[in-house]
Amino acid sequence: MITTSWSTVNTADGPMRVWSAAPDDRPASGAVLVLQEAFGVNKHIQDVTRRLAAEGYHALAPDLFHRTGVEALRYDEYAKAMTLIADIGAEQIVTDVGATRLHAGEARTAVVGFCFGGRAAFTAATAVPGLSAAVVFYGPGIAAGPHAVLHRAGSITAPVQLHTGAEDEAIPAEQVTATGEALRAAGTRFDSYIYPGAGHAFACDARPDRFHAEAARQAWYRTYRFLDEHLAAGR
Repeated sequence: MITTSWSTVNTADGPMRVWSAAPDDRPASGAVLVLQEAFGVNKHIQDVTRRLAAEGYHALAPDLFHRTGVEALRYDEYAKAMTLIADIGAEQIVTDVGATRLHAGEARTAVVGFCFGGRAAFTAATAVPGLSAAVVFYGPGIAAGPHAVLHRAGSITAPVQLHTGAEDEAIPAEQVTATGEALRAAGTRFDSYIYPGAGHAFACDARPDRFHAEAARQAWYRTYRFLDEHLAAGR
């Protein structure tokens, strides 16, 4: 069985809602912080936390829109979503993820992010202490753009896993290459996977026009193994 709930966490920028899901029939094997797409902690992100809880983790999704008064957007509100995430830089991400990690209270914590949340996961890995692993699902803006953080790759101490669709228009191949080169130069342990035929948001089954079932299956299989290695070893 899985228990889900909303709670409120205090941050340096005010209160922040956090959605959580956890197994209630066994101790959690660590915490996984789930960082939202550009559309908020919507039903899809909540479902992702339940999937992770079913794997034995305490999954928490902080509301990274908490400064805006917006809770979630529809998938057709793309322009508004882009405006909101444009105002969320590294400092805000580090503040929110750091507060959520402390709230989780687990000795081992990973971060998994999707789309905007993928960039946020990479950003968190460069500055939030105590992270055991970071998983980036199709995170644009890491290597280029106003909030690019690739220059901070040398600060990453946790292993990183990246998943990108070969047809992702938001993450050109040269940016994928640049990210790999920066991580390699920094001595970071990482794996980068490219999925043929898949585009942006390929793992979001709430968006049939984007969802690529085989790529999603492979990416989740690799993610679960990665989390098992770094959070749940020996459970």
